[in-house]
Amino acid sequence: MIRRFLPKSLHGQMLLSVALALLVAQVLSGVLLFRAEQRRLEGSLISQLAFQLVRDPRVDLRDDGPRGEGRRGERRRLAIERALSSPQARGDLRDPEREEALRAVLQEQGVDVARLVVLTRDVADDRYLSERLRNAPRIYGERFRPGGQIVLAGLKRNDADQWLVARVPLPPRNVGAMRGVIFQTLILYVVLVGGLALLLRRISRPLAALTKRVEQFGGVPDAGDPIEPSGPEDTRRLITAHNAMEARIAALLDEKNVMLGAIGHDLKTPLAALRVRIESVEDEGERTKMANTIEDITSSLDDILSLARVGRPSDTLERTELSALVASVVEEYEDMGEDVALGQTERVALPVRTTWLRRAIRNLVGNALRYGGQARISLAKADSEAIIRVADKGPGIAEDQIAAMLQPFQRGESSRSRETGGAGLGLTLARAIAEQHGGTLVLANRIGEDGGVDGLLAEIRLPL
Repeated sequence: MIRRFLPKSLHGQMLLSVALALLVAQVLSGVLLFRAEQRRLEGSLISQLAFQLVRDPRVDLRDDGPRGEGRRGERRRLAIERALSSPQARGDLRDPEREEALRAVLQEQGVDVARLVVLTRDVADDRYLSERLRNAPRIYGERFRPGGQIVLAGLKRNDADQWLVARVPLPPRNVGAMRGVIFQTLILYVVLVGGLALLLRRISRPLAALTKRVEQFGGVPDAGDPIEPSGPEDTRRLITAHNAMEARIAALLDEKNVMLGAIGHDLKTPLAALRVRIESVEDEGERTKMANTIEDITSSLDDILSLARVGRPSDTLERTELSALVASVVEEYEDMGEDVALGQTERVALPVRTTWLRRAIRNLVGNALRYGGQARISLAKADSEAIIRVADKGPGIAEDQIAAMLQPFQRGESSRSRETGGAGLGLTLARAIAEQHGGTLVLANRIGEDGGVDGLLAEIRLPL
């Protein structure tokens, strides 16, 4: 499921990889920064509590002090409280981690700890602090927010019969640092990912042009001028090497076509002369056998030359109504009295090489007539393909032999007679023509109602 939403191109995958790596790195950085900030705040909070608790406990913290002390005296009274019992009320939960940290600090300062209580409490639930906020809200409201929380620590020394209670406001979470990480991440995305996108575009555009050129090469008689090298040095060298390879391959294919044309001409000329000479043979039976032999050789030569030329056709693509093309092939065989019928068809127009595709359909129909005695042709659309189906009522093909039947000079029976088997190039040529159009040739046995093989189904699948 996830693969469906992943980018397919090199450009998209590289950007996604860098973006995810950057996101993971920034998340880890934010987590570490947040934890460091929390440790700093906790350390400051424990230090404030310890500072208040280690002061001289003999000072009467309830004393208002000299009149001139003013606000400073009020803050001293607020900071520390002396109580006869533990400050932990019903419903309060102690904080063992803070207790352990505060105990360690107090022991380092030489404080003899008998009992220690550290807990978190809402300001509104603290009676001592609420009373002072009512009496002097301007003074105490600066440090303790009425809707906030406090960390309360109660200490009882071994040599004391009273508790010392200190209060420190619980600092709010520092979201400023996280905002900084988020802003830094956005800047990095704009600079790093944006710069990488431009660089990858400079690399991927020449590669995309090269890919399109490779896909088109061989499918058209003239692919046009070579690709202009562009992009980084490595990409330029790749394009230059491809242009040189393409030129060599084109030259070899041209030489092959010239050679095949010469071979076809040199062979067909003596065959034509033989056709004339056999007319002087008086025996009708012998003359017929000789004529059939010459026809077999000529047909085999045509198939071989066609198979050799199909990889680099000379004609161009023409938009063709496939249903009309299939119907015309059926009409040809009906006019010859063959048992060929047209089944259900759909209107499908595709750019094809009409002559070659007609040849492929004829080969499949001829194969069906040869082995099954009849052929049923249909045309349908399925998903993103146009499917030309040719079905027969023959013996089918063994499952382990289907792939081999698409290879040259492979036939369904062992004789070399044109009447029973041909040269074994019909299916091979049909497959090559289908692949020339970007499609495939699929063979499958038809299963009858009794579970046995009820003929062969050949499909030419062309992409829409």
